[in-house]
Amino acid sequence: MKTVKIGGVPEHFNLAWYLTLKNGEYKDEGINLRWKDYFGGTGQMCTALRDGEIDLAVILTEGIVKDIIDGNPSTIVQTFVASPLIWGIHVAEHSNYKTIEDLKGTKAAISRYGSGSHLMAYINAQNNNWDLDKDLNFEVIKNLDGAVEGLTNEKADYFMWEKFTTKPLVDDGTFRRVANCPSPWPCFVIAVRTEFLENNKEDVQTILNIINNTTKEFKDIPSIDKSIANRYDQKLEDVQEWLSLTEWSQEVMDEKTVANVQEKLFDLEIIPEKWEYNKLITKI
Repeated sequence: MKTVKIGGVPEHFNLAWYLTLKNGEYKDEGINLRWKDYFGGTGQMCTALRDGEIDLAVILTEGIVKDIIDGNPSTIVQTFVASPLIWGIHVAEHSNYKTIEDLKGTKAAISRYGSGSHLMAYINAQNNNWDLDKDLNFEVIKNLDGAVEGLTNEKADYFMWEKFTTKPLVDDGTFRRVANCPSPWPCFVIAVRTEFLENNKEDVQTILNIINNTTKEFKDIPSIDKSIANRYDQKLEDVQEWLSLTEWSQEVMDEKTVANVQEKLFDLEIIPEKWEYNKLITKI
């Protein structure tokens, strides 16, 4: 039995992995797939890939593209979620900030430098014509619990996180969402450590085949909306809206999309250079 370690965020996007693991589908193919939740998100997973703590990651597109260019010895083998991530821009319920313009020049809570919450703050700033040098400030808060503490205690002023994940915190009066900021590209990809892929290509292909068979039919699973609502403590109507907006992918990211991601990150001075497609993407 080959042991393969994979990481992802403990969010509804990754329920298909839980279902396939629960069904023993990887073990049936001789693979002991060990899933680890990363509450710190993409920045934490980038470190885990670099350190060899995990072999694969289900990770935000912008974060892994940046980290590969920064020296992470990994490669992207597939798009996992084709639709954009809808980032909610949140403030503490008691905050005096009411609009995006109110947040100009204030402090953004981020899980880590290089994380989605960090990189998307730049996208939001550019969308609103802010000065990227003067109007962006950051406070590292590690994870969602850290954001609750940071915003409540006024260590930071706003926090960007996937809007459906944070919806229960909006509903209970912890956060108030002032706006949304969709990512301008497919949000999640599957990345693999290059060394691991070179030595275990067939196993990686088997894992992709299994997860893709489930994501193709994910929305047709009976009562999937109720299962998600119960598992992730969400309102049924929120889950149904999320399902209507979310599309999984079983394809390799195309050259145009990779170029678009790099163009945006380069323009924001998040990456120092743009790489050729095949230095970031591996077709297996």
